[in-house]
Amino acid sequence: MSSAQEPVLAKVLTVSDGVSYGTRDDLSGRALVAQLSDAGFDVVEHRVTADGAHNVAEALRQMCESFSGLIVSTGGTGFAPRDQTPEGTRLVIEREAPGLAEAMRLVNPLGRLSRGVAGIRGQAIICNTPGSPKGCVEQLGAILDIVGHAVRLLADAPTSH
Repeated sequence: MSSAQEPVLAKVLTVSDGVSYGTRDDLSGRALVAQLSDAGFDVVEHRVTADGAHNVAEALRQMCESFSGLIVSTGGTGFAPRDQTPEGTRLVIEREAPGLAEAMRLVNPLGRLSRGVAGIRGQAIICNTPGSPKGCVEQLGAILDIVGHAVRLLADAPTSH
């Protein structure tokens, strides 16, 4: 990100029954916070919710309220019965951003197992990443270079194009 511009705000949502119930360490959420901070984003919130479409949708609605920036979720994008993050995200987004999700899946052959979606609600961009620390960082890394520009476009802020 250009030093002349304000840092883009970011939030991280960990979707995990185990982390929510205190039986697992939130390695993926912390990895995303570190990655975003290292890339110059201002991470203003990191929260945890249990798996399930309703839990994800409720957390995302709250996180989007009066927020302009990037929200990255980790977890719940696979094939297990409780993996319902994409379904919860679709309940919240107003417009999909399929190019982001496609780019994220292409970084690794295992990305084909990710059902994650990306979309827009208000002035927030929401992106689902897998629950593994390696997978979430790889997938977010695939779009970090353009997310700041996308957030500025959503906010109708001046951009270079």
